Amino acid sequence: MNHVALIEPEIPWNTGNAGRTCLAAGAQLHLVGPLGFSLEQKRVRRAGVDYWEHVSPAVHKDFAAFERVLPDLGEPFFLSADAERTIYEVAIPQNAVFLFGKESVGFDEDLRERYRDKLVRIPQFDDRVRSINLSTCVGIVLYEAVRRSTESPL
Repeated sequence: MNHVALIEPEIPWNTGNAGRTCLAAGAQLHLVGPLGFSLEQKRVRRAGVDYWEHVSPAVHKDFAAFERVLPDLGEPFFLSADAERTIYEVAIPQNAVFLFGKESVGFDEDLRERYRDKLVRIPQFDDRVRSINLSTCVGIVLYEAVRRSTESPL
């Protein structure tokens, strides 16, 4: 099983959309606090449509709590626009954990430095684009993992 971890998400509809994508792709959603909104807000449930009750996100108090369970979940990949390697240049194992930083600033510098060798990015072909929407990134990366796991080895 693949995992998606949103670190300190700030925008409820991004979280709802990411949750719906995780459910469709058979991945577990993890929400790592502090969250920038309440999970009870209508906007989260609305973005997750009528699937939100099935998403069942694992909620972690903070990154330290999540980091304790991370080794048991799979190999981590931290999505960052400033990573040297793209998601297409790395091997993705069956059990991968895709981590996404908060919408406004991404990962804090300490986290980025500690996991520098695990940073990957989605390629962007126009320098005027600072970043891609969080829930869009979740879909791109998660379905790349699904695509690779369903390819026939020829």
